[in-house]
Amino acid sequence: MGIDLTQKFAKNDYNQPVSIPIITTKLFVPPVRESTVSRSRLIDRTTSSSSGKLTLISAPAGFGKTTILSECVHQWDRPVAWLSLDQGDNDQKYFLIYIISALEKISDGFGQSVQETLQANQPPSTENILCGLINE
Repeated sequence: MGIDLTQKFAKNDYNQPVSIPIITTKLFVPPVRESTVSRSRLIDRTTSSSSGKLTLISAPAGFGKTTILSECVHQWDRPVAWLSLDQGDNDQKYFLIYIISALEKISDGFGQSVQETLQANQPPSTENILCGLINE
């Protein structure tokens, strides 16, 4: 499977469109491997605590966060926004474009106002961006 690059558009300092490549494989839930040892206690705990709109799981690298979550997501019967991040995503504009792209997969048209704000000549304030996302 190749890497799918989708073009999102922003504007540069001269108000001209600039294509921003999005690696869409970062938005896919990883498949559950057959060789994975199921950790039913953690899956049950994660599933029972997921009644809210947002679940945050934090643990050091290598502790199985992705494995547990992908197994849970494949069991859930509801939409899920997934985003895999790496060090290269440490830029506010790229991060927001990826977050909006992930949320668009479960809610068509999500983030339109924020995308317009990101395309403005002046960099938007973090408060304006968060306000737009929260309101949507």
